[in-house]
Amino acid sequence: MSAIKKTFTYGRHQVTLETGEIARQASGAVIVNMDDTVVLVTVVAKNEVKPGQDFFPLTVDYQEKTYAAGRIPGGFLKRESRPSEGETLTSRLIDRPIRPLFPEGFFNEVQIIATVMSSNPEVSGDIPALIGASAALSLSGLPFDGPVGAARVGFINGEYVLNPTNSELKDSALDLVVAGTETAVLMVESEAMELPEDIMLGAVVFGHTQMQAAINAINELADEAGADAWDWQPLAEDTAMVERLKALAEDGLQQAYNIKQKQARMSAIDEVRNKAFAELITADMDTVAQNHVKDAFHRLEAGVVRNRILSGQPRIDGRDTRTVRPIEIRNSVLPRTHGSALFTRGETQALVVSTLGTERDAQRIDALAGEFEDRFLFHYNMPPFATGEVGRMGSTKRREIGHGRLAKRALVAALPSKEEFPYTMRVVSEITESNGSSSMASVCGGCL
Repeated sequence: MSAIKKTFTYGRHQVTLETGEIARQASGAVIVNMDDTVVLVTVVAKNEVKPGQDFFPLTVDYQEKTYAAGRIPGGFLKRESRPSEGETLTSRLIDRPIRPLFPEGFFNEVQIIATVMSSNPEVSGDIPALIGASAALSLSGLPFDGPVGAARVGFINGEYVLNPTNSELKDSALDLVVAGTETAVLMVESEAMELPEDIMLGAVVFGHTQMQAAINAINELADEAGADAWDWQPLAEDTAMVERLKALAEDGLQQAYNIKQKQARMSAIDEVRNKAFAELITADMDTVAQNHVKDAFHRLEAGVVRNRILSGQPRIDGRDTRTVRPIEIRNSVLPRTHGSALFTRGETQALVVSTLGTERDAQRIDALAGEFEDRFLFHYNMPPFATGEVGRMGSTKRREIGHGRLAKRALVAALPSKEEFPYTMRVVSEITESNGSSSMASVCGGCL
């Protein structure tokens, strides 16, 4: 067992990528060591498409082991249980820049698992995990158009700081994570203390420039230890099928997109789709051929919407490109709550409720870097009735956790300090209707 290593300097940190010794049965496996924060990232992909699979089933699981910080888990069982909110958010952070780099029509199941195995309290595991996921995918031979680099950018004393430590972030006016390829930015996630646009844009450019060191190291590792590329090719374009689909569905889609009300419009689109699929999808077709027809319908639908806008026609709901959806606001909707507001923008609606508590109501979070309290909580809930659907109610979904965090990032900089206002604040956004931008409706309702 001979390990292959690549080391590079990343800001003030030393980062080592290692493969070849651990998790050798995975499609790709990399250990990332960033100043003693060690993350094992593995990628496994199925060789065959699951029958009936009509979307790309990529799963990202980020997990932090308490032994990484030399601790034993609490509770009766004394072992790690369901993912924390921080682990879920990091899983989504890794997913976002990676997912669009897989080719259209690739429906093989792919699972990425990032495990924090050693933790330096000053170095978070998210950036090493994202770099490790990119490296593991590059080694696996999968049809992945990477690699991807990632960097955290702070802004302290008027200067950008690459990958600031957790202690430095407390004094930073910016906490920005940027991910991208050698030539393009794929994802930006940030919160800032009301910085001007040129500072924000400069942080993105700075992070993208600095991440080239990580991308170069991954390329060198893949050149030396990468598996053979998968023999996968997208299905050749069936011109005859596309033309037949166009004849069957284009006029119906044009008429459907003249309907301004969402539910009625979706019903009309479903009718057009079902009619076209009944004609073009036969019982003897395999999953790949069926997906080819479904993808062609999706492209036709996207083309109809795009061409309507480019030709100067009204948008889906009847607006031109410069008109904001009608906004309605009503405060003090609920009589016994501390604060409530109903924010409606077009067919998106959020009922947002605030509650004040004492310092004892603050959430105590037992993280790898140590325990801390959070006195501002923002929770986002979107039940299935918000889109006129029937669905299962249960535990909080990843999307709900992510949207809640997004809204929280927007509001936290405007809050008074603990010394000025020593109360715990909880804001809950109940999405009662959704037709786009429900997270921003939550921000607006949270302000109210």
